[in-house]
Amino acid sequence: QDFKSLRALCLSRGLLFEDATFPAHISSIGPSLLPQEQLWQIQWKRPTELQRNPYLIMDGVSRFDIMQGEIGDCWMLAALGSLTLRKQFLENVLPKDQGFQDDYAGIFHFRFWQYGEWVDVVIDDRLPILNGRYLSVHPRTSNEFWPSLLEKAYAKLHGSYQNLNGGYLSDALVDLSGGVQVQFSLQDPPPDLEEILKAADKSRCLMGCSTPGQSRRNIELRNGIVQGHAYTVTGAVKIPYKNGWKHIIRIWNPWGHGEWKGPWSDNSPQWDHVEPKYREALLRNKDDGEFWMSCESFQEQFSWLYICNNTP
Repeated sequence: QDFKSLRALCLSRGLLFEDATFPAHISSIGPSLLPQEQLWQIQWKRPTELQRNPYLIMDGVSRFDIMQGEIGDCWMLAALGSLTLRKQFLENVLPKDQGFQDDYAGIFHFRFWQYGEWVDVVIDDRLPILNGRYLSVHPRTSNEFWPSLLEKAYAKLHGSYQNLNGGYLSDALVDLSGGVQVQFSLQDPPPDLEEILKAADKSRCLMGCSTPGQSRRNIELRNGIVQGHAYTVTGAVKIPYKNGWKHIIRIWNPWGHGEWKGPWSDNSPQWDHVEPKYREALLRNKDDGEFWMSCESFQEQFSWLYICNNTP
């Protein structure tokens, strides 16, 4: 499907695009993502029907725009969260020649890396809604729609929304960057893990990590960490602490809430021993899903670290 010619055709006829290859139908959701009676209750609505003044992007693209919906695609959203920090990759995936303000015809396109080339995926903007709530990722700012539309394009690439329900963070990192990924087991981590994290952050790699356990069950431990879940690594720094230095790692939960409650978390006493200039630069005390933890806690709580960049 050629985005430009399809959009031109719709604009010349005064029509909104309807994608016959990924229709507003149960087949695009998948047969067993939801109970049968709920599948029949799904309505498909365009952002223009949901919001008076929708935008594709407002005030730039940020990981905090993303809040995971009913679908278990944390593996893809954790990769997407990392992508938002790396503008050099983002522009490949999210072409700039589209929006709700100019030449709007209900058609959008996104690019993913598949088998050695960039594939352009065209979609219409009808989104699945169940009982008035987004089935898929929902925007934190109610009228910003890039996460929902990008997720829809990725679902189309995979055949259905159901096929996003469980997957590998390492695959999604490659699909969004065309890069090379490496995995480290945190059960048996390399001795220089702290340096690897810091170097990867400095060289602007995409990074994610995952916890052990069953992904289907979403069990949240007392310490705030979710079992069988994928997270984004959003930073790694070394800061002066007490009389020495401390390596700490910043991590983001694609749910958009739900944070680590242990040492170095938002309200933990460790921050009282950090110089104000570092504390002010690093600590955002909000329930936004993002938190800091020590390298030791990171190795205890997470099972795998994934690093991806466009060259080894």
